[in-house]
Amino acid sequence: MAGVRLQDVAAHAGVSMKTVSNVVHAHPHVSAAMRERVQRAIDDLGYRPNALGRRLATGRTGLIALAFADVRLAYFSELASLVSAAAASTGAGYRLLLEETSGTIEGERAVLSSSEAGLVDGMLFQPSMMSSTEVAQRRGDIPMVLLGEGAAPIGVDHVMIDNVAAANRATRHISALGRTRIAFVGHEESGQSATSTQRLIGYQQGLEESGLAVDMSLLIPTQAIAPAEAARAVGAALDRGLRFDGLVCRDDLAAIGALRALQERGIRIPDDVAVVGWDDISFAAVTFPSLTTIAPDMPALARVALEMLEERIAGYTGLGRHRLVDFDLVVRESAPAAPPA
Repeated sequence: MAGVRLQDVAAHAGVSMKTVSNVVHAHPHVSAAMRERVQRAIDDLGYRPNALGRRLATGRTGLIALAFADVRLAYFSELASLVSAAAASTGAGYRLLLEETSGTIEGERAVLSSSEAGLVDGMLFQPSMMSSTEVAQRRGDIPMVLLGEGAAPIGVDHVMIDNVAAANRATRHISALGRTRIAFVGHEESGQSATSTQRLIGYQQGLEESGLAVDMSLLIPTQAIAPAEAARAVGAALDRGLRFDGLVCRDDLAAIGALRALQERGIRIPDDVAVVGWDDISFAAVTFPSLTTIAPDMPALARVALEMLEERIAGYTGLGRHRLVDFDLVVRESAPAAPPA
């Protein structure tokens, strides 16, 4: 029912507005019978407390924001689902507000500005363009935890996986299959992100630890994070004569595009080219062949980030904490396990 007010609930339940307010705000001095009576009226009328009104009454809105570049990217949509479920299961029962920045500096600045207007109690934020200094300057006093590979300000908490170690592992996994020309696809053609930078460092480390030289011709950039763009870039590289027998992909979307480009040209996977992706999105298990990929511990990432955010909301003001969550290499058909030595 649209426009239901607190006084409507009180009238429906035959109690005072103060009693309804006490139930809504979980005050302890309400009998179980009265709480049940008011809750029944709330359910009957479909009443939803106003977030700003709740802030006036309790200092909290019960909302937290999750801000990232693009909800269409499978990694972010799966992250949002996990964070939403984890937030609802906290003691405060937070509801999640999604903020999309479009991966632009203007969008990221707008998110930080709007979040100071009293709509949310805290924010999980994965910036793509903002420097750590600008995040520190613009965030105001909103409790915040950063996600992703960018550097964090001194006073802001940060949760991520070790991207360098993960890319190193992916590269060495391909090398263990006897592959000697291992390419990398999916980094930006210009304005390279912190994500790509760290994964390229790990790729280089993996090559060096495998006794392989870094060949700049084996770096295949893309103009956008999209399977079609990766298919175009890999296809163009193959058509101009580039040859490789292994492929580390910046993300699973790049890997999906690469699979198509390779198969369109009759290149067998993994016989001719072994492919490893990144993120273990839901599609990775059902591509043909199924995709070997780096799998961040997403449930742990959501849980740790929310735990730190709740501590910030509760008043913790210490220096920023840096937490690494685990990752694994999920081995599937596109780059199977190496045979025993």
